[in-house]
Amino acid sequence: MNGNTGRNLVLAAAGVGAVLAARAYLRRQRAYRLRGKTVLITGGSRGLGLVLARELVREGARVALCARDLDELHRARADLIERGGHVFTVPCDITDQAQVENMVRSVWNHFGPVDVLINNAGVIEVGPLEVMTLEDFEEAMKTHYWGPVYTTLAVLPEMRFRGGGRIVNITSIGGKVSVPHLVPYSASKFALVGLSEGLRAELAKDNIFVTTVCPGLMRTGSPPNATFKGQHRAEYAWFSISDSLPLISISAERAARRIVTACKYGEAEVVLSLPAKLVVWFHGLFPGLTADLLSLTNRLLPGPGGIGTQRALGKDSASDLSPSWLTSWSDRASQQNNETN
Repeated sequence: MNGNTGRNLVLAAAGVGAVLAARAYLRRQRAYRLRGKTVLITGGSRGLGLVLARELVREGARVALCARDLDELHRARADLIERGGHVFTVPCDITDQAQVENMVRSVWNHFGPVDVLINNAGVIEVGPLEVMTLEDFEEAMKTHYWGPVYTTLAVLPEMRFRGGGRIVNITSIGGKVSVPHLVPYSASKFALVGLSEGLRAELAKDNIFVTTVCPGLMRTGSPPNATFKGQHRAEYAWFSISDSLPLISISAERAARRIVTACKYGEAEVVLSLPAKLVVWFHGLFPGLTADLLSLTNRLLPGPGGIGTQRALGKDSASDLSPSWLTSWSDRASQQNNETN
């Protein structure tokens, strides 16, 4: 090794060290105490939203939940109060801007201004493209894109006025890599990723830090409330089994802890689970090959037919394969996270 090469390596190492030190310093500077803060979670009555609420209650935050189902909200509120939480619940359809503005006003009247917004509400429709309708795409966009737009615009004036805040957008690995039989879902999650990254760039100057969360498969217990089309029993079987397997999915509790940490430190992006990180990495390096592999995967999934464009909930799509021992972890999460009546 000649002298110039050695000096270049030393300079490169010093540069990397300086960057890492700067990032660590900025992370500490951004540290955000959640105790006493007001956190609004959309879609907070069950699944990941409820698990996040439990984690935030442990952090000492005051938690406001909104969802469409009043009974689910009542059960979620009782769950969190039993854990010592300060909780406020509001029925709201986030696809309706007027309802969103009224909901945020109700939270302000009860707890004061929102310090942290977690855009978590979501819908999942599973089936081949042949049975997806324009309404399926519109519903996904209204929930995953316009809903977060409405909630963000509703809380931003107060955050700017007070000089800071946090916004966490729960997107999906499907917002990084489009998955067969989830095209409306993936397309809308791509839109949310773009919105979230743009907000991050624009709002940092106001001391408002936006975190984009891209979970892979999580054991939240949500399959019974997802919607299935076409050969709905076969679609439910592969989806619910994939959602339950421990080697490719992570627990909702572990995901919630990581999300709350990312929120506290104002991290830009979190991809949850090692398999999800590997998929994003592989897609970034080999987008064409990824598309080809996904097209092969699509050939293994159920074809159109069955109930066609009609919808069936997962809970109405049981078969010999699901529920079964293959879905036991996810079934247990359904019971724990208010996904079953």
